[in-house]
Amino acid sequence: METGATPSTTVGHGPTPDSSLPPAVPCDLVTVPARQGLEAVDILRRAAAAPAVGPVLHDGECDTLGFLVPPGTADGWDVPGSACTQTSGKGLRIPGLPPEPPVRGSGWLLPPDGTEPVTDPAVLREALGEAARLIEAADNCR
Repeated sequence: METGATPSTTVGHGPTPDSSLPPAVPCDLVTVPARQGLEAVDILRRAAAAPAVGPVLHDGECDTLGFLVPPGTADGWDVPGSACTQTSGKGLRIPGLPPEPPVRGSGWLLPPDGTEPVTDPAVLREALGEAARLIEAADNCR
């Protein structure tokens, strides 16, 4: 006899939107001018130790890139020409897949793919310094 009800053996066993995605990961955000950020992304992607760069946001209106870094990075961030926003695990979080940018009005330059959750701040610091030197050298050649 069929009643049209869902069999009790399947109740609660299907994936839910919350459980089918990996949990969001808290992070801080290092923001730099787009030109320097793009140079740094190239440097990081060419690094011998791959993957060296995690997700990167692009804000076209502000012409900036945002590198997702571990929470707490903002406490000691002192790289000239950049800013690090501390989230303390609140607000900015790497979303599950498929990724929606966590910052309104931005888009992913490098979306999260589950292999490298965030960029190592020490590696990013070195890449941003090298990028600044490359840009200065290029500008001085004009």
